[in-house]
Amino acid sequence: MDRMAPDLQTMIRTPLHDDHVRAMRRVGEEKAFEPGDLISELGAPITTFYYVVEGEVEAIDARTGGRYGNGSLGPTQFFGEISFLNGGNAVMGARVVQPSRLLCVPREEMLRLMSDIPEMSDIIVTVFAARRRRLLESGDASLTLIGAEVDRNIRRIAAFAGRNRIPFRSLSLDEHEAEAVAHQCSIGEAQPAVIFGKTQVVKDATPSGIAKLLGLDLDIAEDEVFDVLIVGGGPAGVAAGVYAGAEGLHALVIEDLTIGGQAGTSSRIENYMGFPTGISGADLVWRGEVQAMKFGTRFAVPRRAAKLEQREDGVFCVTLERGDIICAKAVIVATGVQYRRLPLENLEAMEGVGVYYAATDIEARYCRDTEVVVIGGGNSAGQAAMFLSRTARHVHVLVRGSSLAASMSDYLLSRLEADPNITIHYQTEMKALHGDDHLERVTIRDKASGQDWDINSRAAFIMVGAAPNTDWLSGQVELDEKGFVKTGASVGVSSSYETSHPGIFAVGDVRAGSVKRVASAVGEGSVVISKVWDHVNAD
Repeated sequence: MDRMAPDLQTMIRTPLHDDHVRAMRRVGEEKAFEPGDLISELGAPITTFYYVVEGEVEAIDARTGGRYGNGSLGPTQFFGEISFLNGGNAVMGARVVQPSRLLCVPREEMLRLMSDIPEMSDIIVTVFAARRRRLLESGDASLTLIGAEVDRNIRRIAAFAGRNRIPFRSLSLDEHEAEAVAHQCSIGEAQPAVIFGKTQVVKDATPSGIAKLLGLDLDIAEDEVFDVLIVGGGPAGVAAGVYAGAEGLHALVIEDLTIGGQAGTSSRIENYMGFPTGISGADLVWRGEVQAMKFGTRFAVPRRAAKLEQREDGVFCVTLERGDIICAKAVIVATGVQYRRLPLENLEAMEGVGVYYAATDIEARYCRDTEVVVIGGGNSAGQAAMFLSRTARHVHVLVRGSSLAASMSDYLLSRLEADPNITIHYQTEMKALHGDDHLERVTIRDKASGQDWDINSRAAFIMVGAAPNTDWLSGQVELDEKGFVKTGASVGVSSSYETSHPGIFAVGDVRAGSVKRVASAVGEGSVVISKVWDHVNAD
């Protein structure tokens, strides 16, 4: 581990205080271990917190079976990373190097201690988050993806992993290392595949399969009833998760694809207070997710809500697409909006192999040295254009109207207009997509002149419209004519976030009349919890 920057290395090795150790001894057990004993196995459920009293522990490189990095953990240090908080599976193994004594604390007991002792929690969370960041930045990961450049499904997994902060490395088919990995796993020549650890070929190579492998989808007991179920893991949902946990509510956040939602696809947010140099949407929401987990809120992905019902005893039950049912005393609708799909003939065939709805590092790697088309006039489209201009040959922004003044922040519009690598085309729209197994060319129409013209492009980013995700509500709450959830005075209730159905609340972009900004969504998710608390604890 000594290859990392000094500040990050210091965080990863920060020791606990003596009084923290004494608290752990009251609920844990000190045990003796011999050299070679495994205390953590790759892919196994994380059930124990390990603190080194005497001896030495090393992390295991998942791909070689040897020591990870050049360092190890000694007395006063502890093993683990962020998966511990959410009860996921280990993304890295660990074994004892020399005769050692470790203080072993059951996970649930450790989480209770962290809740009771904020200073201890701060140290552990900081170290765990730093270790995950180290894995993300180094490319040293237990998950290997081969062939994302040619396989749509591998690209989907890469996007899921990247946006959910799952460490992975990506190898193209023509890389020598891809051939070596394929041979090592006995799959013949290099071909699209997902490898876990050294030789395990993942059969269920889907986002859901990866989530199950890493314990991210969480098994929910049939008789478990949460205080509040938060449907949607964007800024509003995660903020609600933070405050629900802080107030002692038994809370679960479910998200159908990526914690962060649409905001998680923003490469850089510069107008969010407290981040003068900007922050990506994924980084911002990930910090909130870690914070919520610190307070005990649980997260499950990918879990898509399909139907909402209420039992006779008043408990709400959400049926998921896979048939699972999750029940809670209150529901917060934070499902946000999704970009509309354009009525183009072969749009579905091009999705994931040239047509995208997010602009992150994952998509940017497929845009290098090509003309890129971004469709949309909002801040998300502007941020995407600025981000993609770093790697693309040129970025074309297509806008239906004659101006961006009413839809895009002034600072962002000024930057787009000043960037020589970006051209804004007003009163234009995309008319056709061309290509066989991937996008090769797009046809654009100039509405003012009525003329069509082509751009040779391997990447088009669609960021137009805002369709609310409310079909799953099954008629339980009133919606406006566009499908957004009506709340507050419009349905005759006092709270701005209460819906027409007691016990169901709505926050963020999915709420009718909301301000479509990240800061507003975070504020709504935070404030709504006081009303949720009142409902859950009503006599």
